[in-house]
Amino acid sequence: MKRAVYVSRLINSLLFNLFLVAFASAPVQADDWRVEGADRVVAISDIHGAYGAMVETLQNVGVLDDQQAWAGGTTRLVIVGDILDRGPRSRDAMDLLMRLEDEAKAAGGYVHVLIGNHESMNMIGDMRYVSKEEYAAFAADETLEERSRWFQAYLQRQPMPRDEADLKERFDNTFPAGFFALRRELGPQGKYGQWLLTKPTIAVIDGTAFVHGGLSPVVNDYGLDGINKALRKELSDYVRAVHLLMEAEILLPTDSHYDYTDIATRHMPTNSDSPELLAAIKVVKQFDGESLISTNGPLWYRSNVACSGIIEKHRLDESLAAIGADRVVVGHTPTPGRRVLQRFGGRLIEVDTGMLNFYYKGSGNALVLAGDNVLVYNQAGGDPYDPLPHPRGVGIRPHNMPADELEALLRSGEVRSTMTDVDTGRTIVEIGDSDHVVRALFSKRPRRGFYPDVAAYRLDRLLELDMVPVTVRREVDGKDGSLQFFPPKSMDEGRRAAEGKGYRATCPLGEQLMAMYIFDVLIFNEGRTRSQMLYDLRDWGLMLIEHGRAFSTSKGRPRHLVNVPLEFTDGWEAALEALDDDVIAANLSDVLSKRRLQSLSARRDEILAQKAAADRR
Repeated sequence: MKRAVYVSRLINSLLFNLFLVAFASAPVQADDWRVEGADRVVAISDIHGAYGAMVETLQNVGVLDDQQAWAGGTTRLVIVGDILDRGPRSRDAMDLLMRLEDEAKAAGGYVHVLIGNHESMNMIGDMRYVSKEEYAAFAADETLEERSRWFQAYLQRQPMPRDEADLKERFDNTFPAGFFALRRELGPQGKYGQWLLTKPTIAVIDGTAFVHGGLSPVVNDYGLDGINKALRKELSDYVRAVHLLMEAEILLPTDSHYDYTDIATRHMPTNSDSPELLAAIKVVKQFDGESLISTNGPLWYRSNVACSGIIEKHRLDESLAAIGADRVVVGHTPTPGRRVLQRFGGRLIEVDTGMLNFYYKGSGNALVLAGDNVLVYNQAGGDPYDPLPHPRGVGIRPHNMPADELEALLRSGEVRSTMTDVDTGRTIVEIGDSDHVVRALFSKRPRRGFYPDVAAYRLDRLLELDMVPVTVRREVDGKDGSLQFFPPKSMDEGRRAAEGKGYRATCPLGEQLMAMYIFDVLIFNEGRTRSQMLYDLRDWGLMLIEHGRAFSTSKGRPRHLVNVPLEFTDGWEAALEALDDDVIAANLSDVLSKRRLQSLSARRDEILAQKAAADRR
């Protein structure tokens, strides 16, 4: 169908969009994202269409009654993003929340719905995770005329010759009933799109920030008001541009969102192209991976949760200060054990507990803040619990075993078998008790009183580096040495580099590698090889093993690190300043000689001096 046929549609769309621009840029009330004096705050996250679990969870904390009406009084309910995708009843969840917004206001309460990455994905056309049930929920809203229009447009895009019957079957399978209605209703003129485009990214209530992904460093440049206004504008402008181009059939709903930029770039302007249409093309062409709704922005950011304390803690502190908050509550990343967790002395609380059980194997948990009380309530009832410490563990451990339990297992567990790997020469020990069996690497003590692998592990713990697996002193087969947990489901650096994997690591590879370099300078590790750099295949977290050539009494840097430029962050500065001589002696004197302890202290001082010199430049 020729573009001219859609002139009237285009004019109507342009008029509506002019209205929408005015609507979206209208002042937002302060309590949409900055609130003081809340009586009670309830937060849930990552509903993902798990309507039943959401209702049960909110009923259990008194936000909903048995009729699913608002019962929370002056409570402020925070939905920390990701209502959509994967689950069957996301539309029902949105409808309920839209109704509760009015009911809560009438009772003196409030419902804060925050944008998650899956809301933004649906609105920009990334439909990878939409379930068949979600499409089916919109099937009744989709007309035969609508499907026919988009099939004809789809058909015109196909190369000649073409089998129309075969293409119709492919079209119906790829774009099931409800697909086009869902796209429309989540667009700028749709019921749900209009609603979502008014929602903020971050809310701060009585000093507690709520954001879906995390407080990425980009937040520091914007502040609270700035990030909310900027991200909403960016998302709104892009979504409006995409749907405007669809009305003109320059883009089609059947196009992959990955192709939008190329299609817009290939479009040759015609006399029928209005200034608004040309502006929309420009918006789509300029959209890139550095946008606020990309992985670098607060909707997707995972480093608050995934990066080690020495990398992330001080960065988080800076972001909290930038938005005027004392702590942050995040979703997006399912927690180990599917319980609400906390890091950094409670300054970070993780609330994605995998509510969509059939996919994430978790349940609904509500975080309840009331005065100084911080408690968690499960959808099944039972006693509330305090947010649990995020496990500081390296590698996949049985049942997320805490470090102290794994240490005990390595120290006293039964040696089930011992073997030598013919390729690496490593001594691999299978060790277990009545409940667990793990593998570990045994390293014979290189000389009397010297246990470098144990020293590296203890130092890792003191620094909050979280890269060295649990390591203990242990005698195996009559030989004194160390026993180091050997994480399963891992890949070494040689294989990772050869296969080009890991570049979407939850904690960026570059930051992990820089932390390794500084650590190796601190311990004067002369022996780091690619085989001693392992990656956890779940999130590409870097794990450092075998430190038999570390803790030399030499000065300066190991030869292979002399010319490596090091970036000493504030996190390193604080960690090294806390690592005074008394702390070193108290934790390492039984595994390192006096001279090695002195050398370690000297290298610490040298690194701090280098950091100070860099700050002065």
